[in-house]
Amino acid sequence: MKRLAALLLTLTFSSFSSAADSFKVCWSIYVGWVPWGYADEQKIVDKWAKKYGIEIDVVQINDYVESINQYTAGGFDACTMTNMDALTIPAAGGVDSTALIVGDFSNGNDGVVLKGSDSLADIKGQRVNLVELSVSHYLLARGLESVGMSESDVTVVNTSDADMVAVFPTSGVTSVVTWNPLLSEILEMPAANKVFDSSHIPGEIIDLLVINTETLKANPKLGKALTGAWYEIMATMSGESETAVAARTAMGTASGTDLAGYDAQLASTEMFFEPSAAVEFTNSAALKETMKNVAEFSFAHGLLGEGAPDAGFIGIETPAGVYGNPGNIKFRFDPSYMQMAADGKL
Repeated sequence: MKRLAALLLTLTFSSFSSAADSFKVCWSIYVGWVPWGYADEQKIVDKWAKKYGIEIDVVQINDYVESINQYTAGGFDACTMTNMDALTIPAAGGVDSTALIVGDFSNGNDGVVLKGSDSLADIKGQRVNLVELSVSHYLLARGLESVGMSESDVTVVNTSDADMVAVFPTSGVTSVVTWNPLLSEILEMPAANKVFDSSHIPGEIIDLLVINTETLKANPKLGKALTGAWYEIMATMSGESETAVAARTAMGTASGTDLAGYDAQLASTEMFFEPSAAVEFTNSAALKETMKNVAEFSFAHGLLGEGAPDAGFIGIETPAGVYGNPGNIKFRFDPSYMQMAADGKL
């Protein structure tokens, strides 16, 4: 019922947003998404919006899942989220969504942490705190597979990302799965050991800017403005120039850390600073295979909606082809705007 309500709200909001000149984008704290906050503060988004004669309101939401829920409900035209969450929340809720910008993939920024043990095998029988049914849950499942276990060997305890740092030191909590910057904060605590992370499954946890497909189709200027702004940020923050260091310092502060802390998070992130690199990744056959794996995990956990008969119930469109039902495509990877950036045509 919750997802049905979200769908109805989306239909209501999208009928307005598709013809509007003002748009709303949400983001939450994560190393690969903090640049949106910087671009907002520095008026980079405003500059690109003005170029295309539109307005874009960039809004930070502290609770990651809540940000996706609000996007799914139609409160935002675009939002930052991972590939799995884009499939299991808006797409599964009936909201046709497009990955406009493939920003990076996690290469160590998501991790499993045990208290008092440095062996993943010791997680057997433990209660594991994580945001249930998120990429953390997916990472746990992949980690358990690597040591010959399954989810039946642990007990998952749903915990908001907003509470994750606070619960780790409490008695009774022995293991968590989370992402940076929360992961870094927890790893600084006594007896915390990272025993598995996303570098063991590179390219599977992908960080995106997802946009309502109907809104993008009706307003290509929005896609151009957002993509243009993003790659201006990427050019600004990469390298060791004074400007780049100042930008990353500001992003580190916004993340609750400093330049060194933020750079450490970037080191665990495969950022696509150049649009050509993002296009190449998006066009690869590996992306379709990754989405197949994610869809199968999601189906096994009942995340593709009530009545979904199989993992291919929701069609996922990639440049390498469609995985799943081509008559029910709700999630699309569209590299065309990133290609425009690569070609200098924005």
